[in-house]
Amino acid sequence: QVRLVESGGGLVQPGGSLRLSCAASGSIFSINVMGWYRQAPGKQRELVAQIATGSNPNYADSVKGRFTISRDNAKNTVYLQMNSLKPEDTAVYYCNLRMGLEYWGQGTQVTVSS
Repeated sequence: QVRLVESGGGLVQPGGSLRLSCAASGSIFSINVMGWYRQAPGKQRELVAQIATGSNPNYADSVKGRFTISRDNAKNTVYLQMNSLKPEDTAVYYCNLRMGLEYWGQGTQVTVSS
């Protein structure tokens, strides 16, 4: 059974930074795609960033230059460094793992507000 556990969300002022982490456990294939999605109230879930094993990451236009996704394959962990946060970044952030099947974390709230 695959499990994704996220951490690192919280409340931050505009212009601040947060780092999200997502650790995957269980039967994890070495070749996979790990990423982060977010869902704001009343909006659809959207891709924020994703990174495949051995590939360059890709980002939503809205976060390019501000967010950085990285992964530690030995730990089956993906990170999302979020800088220059804006109020419109407020959302529940979900970790995603795709390796044939797709798995989701429980979500972590990120609130950007003064």
